[in-house]
Amino acid sequence: MGKRIILNAFDMTCITHQSAGTWRHPQSNATGYKDLEYWTELAKLLERGRFDSLFIADVLGTYDVYRDSAATALQDAAQVPVNDPFLQVPAMALVTEHLGFGVTSALTYEQPYALARKFTTLDHLTKGRVAWNVVTSYLNSAAVNLGLDKQIAHDERYDIADEFLDVTYKLWEGSWDEDAVVADRERGVYTDPTKVHPIGHEGKYFTVPGIHLSEPSPQRTPVIFQAGASPRGRAFAAKHGEGIFISPANPAQARAIADDIRDRAEAAGRGRDAVKIFVLVTVITGDTDAAARAKFEDYLEYASGEGVLALYGGWTGIDFSRWDPDQPLEEVENDSLRSVLASLAKIDPERRWTPADIVRRRAIGGMGPVIVGGPATVADELERWVDEGDVDGFNFAYAITPGTFEDLVEYVVPELQRRGRAQTEYRGATLRESLYGEGKTRVDASHPAAAYRGAFRDGASADDTTRPSKLADHFAAVPA
Repeated sequence: MGKRIILNAFDMTCITHQSAGTWRHPQSNATGYKDLEYWTELAKLLERGRFDSLFIADVLGTYDVYRDSAATALQDAAQVPVNDPFLQVPAMALVTEHLGFGVTSALTYEQPYALARKFTTLDHLTKGRVAWNVVTSYLNSAAVNLGLDKQIAHDERYDIADEFLDVTYKLWEGSWDEDAVVADRERGVYTDPTKVHPIGHEGKYFTVPGIHLSEPSPQRTPVIFQAGASPRGRAFAAKHGEGIFISPANPAQARAIADDIRDRAEAAGRGRDAVKIFVLVTVITGDTDAAARAKFEDYLEYASGEGVLALYGGWTGIDFSRWDPDQPLEEVENDSLRSVLASLAKIDPERRWTPADIVRRRAIGGMGPVIVGGPATVADELERWVDEGDVDGFNFAYAITPGTFEDLVEYVVPELQRRGRAQTEYRGATLRESLYGEGKTRVDASHPAAAYRGAFRDGASADDTTRPSKLADHFAAVPA
């Protein structure tokens, strides 16, 4: 029996996520993305299937590279319109007990002081079931709409991210002592101010002198998800990531990436198993191989070639409308997702991809491979990816929603459970416990966040009760 496979659903607060055009399918409820009921019903479905988490992607810009316009993305609903991924999480937490929630937030356009409070709040409201998918954003349209002249250079975005996380770790792990909250009703003291400490951060990109605004949540630091794929991105992921999201084309490519990430994690002083690696995949399944194949062919009838080229335009920074459909693509050095074209090239070293290939082979599934088959066929392939690719689990994208997730829960999960490869019951109460085992609610001691536990205890505190106060003396003299 091999290792347990981690199951994450991959969704986005929009209509079209990875599979362009399939929102038009009569069985798709993708247009319900703006309703709380869509999210609460999805959460209950995933928990019934013993999924570890719902991983919610996000972008802050539009896919406006194709034809030098957002028009195609708008027509095909290619990740626009898109809503905020934070706001549905408390409602989903209310109707579940164990399912985790990975929320994407682009730190390039945030401040660590404020974002740390948002994640602490979510960790409280979910009772420790939240993860932060740390991204630096790749769309130039996001940069220009958020006050910049253009997208920040690729590697500098990761330099900013390193310091950003350092600040949030200080706030989450070091600002409040474990016993800072006393909630003493008799003395009228909720928090002992001597046990809350300013972090005094002064860096290249951020200055944060004060204390964290929120009391410690169950996990303190949320589970850190990350998807860095370039060499700089992998170094960042290996240092910070607990769940690392990759998009290889086959198990051999997955193994090469996984080995590299685990080597980097080990070099950073972390264990090779301290990182859990998830692969993007879309599964089309049914009760038999033939039924699954018929379903796939049906979905292809609704796929949009223009829509997938709009998505790939945003992912690669290349306007495919300027290329002949059969012209081979070359890797382009830019500040978008550098790994996407490289990943395509490695699927088949003998093939030089063309825009027509992308339309034919990526309209369903987007950046990831598609597995089509009945329960046994799909389970065999997932096991092959895990065993040969040395990955820990999957982010399952949908062709139609919630149908793709319903099929996974009905057909594939029971087969994986029968083989001992999927959990039948949850472990622990928090998301980190689900991934690492009961009792492991806080970041591992080898994680960089752990270095700030108690780091400010012997320094300054928020205690100012020793300063003379005439008003305090007055109230002390007033009879109760």
